[in-house]
Amino acid sequence: MKNIKLIRVVKDYTQIKVQMDTGISQSTLSKYECGELIPTTENLLILAKYYNTSLDYLMDLTDEVKPYPQKKN
Repeated sequence: MKNIKLIRVVKDYTQIKVQMDTGISQSTLSKYECGELIPTTENLLILAKYYNTSLDYLMDLTDEVKPYPQKKN
């Protein structure tokens, strides 16, 4: 899960800031970042929206940070 940490560091956010903004605990974020815990689908969605990226990027399936286009209703 290197991209979960990478995007946070690139944006110059601390784990505490992400915790305060998303409600995901700092200890959980830390475990995601070091690969001790796989993120839940709910938390992946929260982080993808927060960082304005795709789930594929957060899960290290792509190097493309740009999110997918939004679905039209």
